[in-house]
Amino acid sequence: MTIEQTSPTVLKKTSLTSRIVIGMVAGILLGTFLQWLMPNGSDKVINLYLFDLSLKGLLVDGVLEVIGQIFMASLRMLVVPLVFVSLVCGVCSLKDTSKLGRIGGKAIALYLATTAIAISFAIFIALIIAPGEGVNMVTNSSFTSREAPSLAQVIIQMFPTNPFASFAQGNMLQVIVFALLFGIAIALSGKAGERIASFFEDLSEVIMRLVTILMNIAPYGVFALLATLFTTVSLTTFGNLIEYFLVVFFVLVIHALVTYPVILKLLTGLNPIIFLKKMRDAAIFAFSTASSNATIPVTLETATKKMGVKNSIASFTVPLGATINMDGTAIMQGVATVFIAQVFTQDLTLADYLTVVLTATLASIGTAGVPGVGLIMLAMVLEQVGLPVEGIALIIGVDRLLDMTRTAVNVTGDSMVSIVVAKSEDQFDNEMYVDPQAGHNIEEIDFKHLKDN
Repeated sequence: MTIEQTSPTVLKKTSLTSRIVIGMVAGILLGTFLQWLMPNGSDKVINLYLFDLSLKGLLVDGVLEVIGQIFMASLRMLVVPLVFVSLVCGVCSLKDTSKLGRIGGKAIALYLATTAIAISFAIFIALIIAPGEGVNMVTNSSFTSREAPSLAQVIIQMFPTNPFASFAQGNMLQVIVFALLFGIAIALSGKAGERIASFFEDLSEVIMRLVTILMNIAPYGVFALLATLFTTVSLTTFGNLIEYFLVVFFVLVIHALVTYPVILKLLTGLNPIIFLKKMRDAAIFAFSTASSNATIPVTLETATKKMGVKNSIASFTVPLGATINMDGTAIMQGVATVFIAQVFTQDLTLADYLTVVLTATLASIGTAGVPGVGLIMLAMVLEQVGLPVEGIALIIGVDRLLDMTRTAVNVTGDSMVSIVVAKSEDQFDNEMYVDPQAGHNIEEIDFKHLKDN
């Protein structure tokens, strides 16, 4: 009797963060166990009387792959409608549309500044530790890079010729530009605009509720994604690259736990410990998906419902940050450039390093926030300083785990910049920020009593 009465209470006290962490750890453990059971990509066949059961085909490529990919597809499904609707609502709520340029200027300046700091610090640490010295690796592999677009092309491509094609393709910069123009048009349309704005406000509430529903199934999606990943990733994969891996990981952690909190404290005076605690959910999502774009719904909800950033600011800065804020990727590029130069015993001058900083910072504009894009950007950076692009093949084996970590860093930066901009524009709720329970009440949904929600 006692057990029956206390069990529901215990379940309700388990926070979303705790459930996600449990799913993450369980997924890593299951994936590691399956890799031990099926080494080198082999299969484990279990004989069940009348037929043989393939463990890899049924569990890894079957159940886990299906659950993980459905979860990822669900997140991506929300990105475009959430960004478009939230941004339209945000622009409509601005009493003075001239503020939009000021908000955008502040956000872009902060994003580019943190990216420059990130890659500069990464190069400095890599030069001190010198992870590539004495490695003398030889590889026959190559990495074919795509030609990087010019700055003029990036600016031109920001403006959609067909907004519906931009929605379908998930081109975030074009979606942002169209949403800004559409929102301004609504704000200038009098009574008709007010009716449309009211519709978008209601639509925004519905979409945010859909985000909450997905957050409640997130522990299962995270479990499946990491279980699948860790059937192929092992510490032995690192080999001689373990030093490179640790240098990148160390700089990523320092940037997230030191650089961002210091900037937040200096520019706003807010307690950075509160900020880091409230970022846990979004950071775990980002780590699991390795995609800033896929994490936009969670980052946006964290900024508005837990941090206290008004939607008029967050609806612009968060999706913009997912598109142009690539601090984690910049860190990888800085360390990788030094590493590859040392491996191939090529000396880089101070001018070369300054070129790397400038190129990587500017290249972050218009780069998609999806897994693996950092390698494409790295190819461009290496070409700028005359290093062999095939050197990327040396680090591909360890890039997946680093990609997950740097995505968590990127979304942390998105939220930090959102807070700074909101604070400077007096669009920030201090009481919500210091409230440890802020946003927790919306994370729980009683699926048995939908009519009461």
